[in-house]
Amino acid sequence: MTIRTGTSSWTDPTLIACGRFYPPGVATPEARLRHYASKFEVVEVDSSYYRLPDATVAWRWTQRTPPSFRFHIKAFRAFTGHTTPLDALPPDIARAMGSPNDPLSRRATQIAPGDIPAELRDELWRRYLEAIEPLRQSGQLTAIHFQFSPRVQNDRAGRALVFETARRVAGERHAVEFRHRSWFDTPSREAATLAMLRETGAAHTIVDSPSGFDNTVPAVWATTRDDLCVVRLHGRNGAVWNRRGIAASAASAALSASSASSASSASSASSGRFVYEYSASELIDISARVERIAARVDDTHVLFNTNHEDQGMKNASAFQRALAELARLGR
Repeated sequence: MTIRTGTSSWTDPTLIACGRFYPPGVATPEARLRHYASKFEVVEVDSSYYRLPDATVAWRWTQRTPPSFRFHIKAFRAFTGHTTPLDALPPDIARAMGSPNDPLSRRATQIAPGDIPAELRDELWRRYLEAIEPLRQSGQLTAIHFQFSPRVQNDRAGRALVFETARRVAGERHAVEFRHRSWFDTPSREAATLAMLRETGAAHTIVDSPSGFDNTVPAVWATTRDDLCVVRLHGRNGAVWNRRGIAASAASAALSASSASSASSASSASSGRFVYEYSASELIDISARVERIAARVDDTHVLFNTNHEDQGMKNASAFQRALAELARLGR
């Protein structure tokens, strides 16, 4: 039984700008990753959701981390039911899609998953898998993470996408995270969803996030593989969960007003919904649950997606301390 703790990014702009996690002089991509790997055992690669990864960059990651370090890499957005900006595609594929000459038009043009021709989709998959090959060869790739769009619901099309995903990554370990309540909103649907994940060989992702929204799912503490369990923690900032474009300072204020927790204020963030610092009592409860679920599998990844400034690192470190305290008490 191994529990690895980490965050969903090590290069987020607000993390670097805050100056609290990386010491003075740790200012290059190599130095930052080496420092991160000295503190945590796993990291989620988030950039691969926005653009196809690069094999050379992936190889460099393997050279900058110890052999025991693990990478949890997100699937490209065109594979998970999300729309994709035309300028996020490789230039030759964008041209084949009829890319306009104007860069602003390319950026504004959103491609629906069904609008990508089959041969181009096959090529995207080929390039994606080729790019992550250095991680696989080094033995440091733990899983490809499919965070499905909230548009991917528990219907025929949604289930077909889950099976298609499994076919595409046959032979590779992968994890699935749903973001629509229909996958777990009744006991029978929960059971059917977990059965489907077991059938397709996917690791179920246990999600900690606010409840009561169509685009969130409950924390279902179950496993679907013997070798991997994934726990992703997005924070519990329900006050601003679906308020798009909210500044981090406003998200922090809303969180304080709701008395849910305390969160540090700042100028801006990619999404105010992820502004959250877990309390000590919350982390004690979560760590106890993680210990129980980890006893069922070989490897458990606990990833904090509270990605404003150094909140992810603070939450992950506090979680590590909570685990250590549980071990000390023999619980």
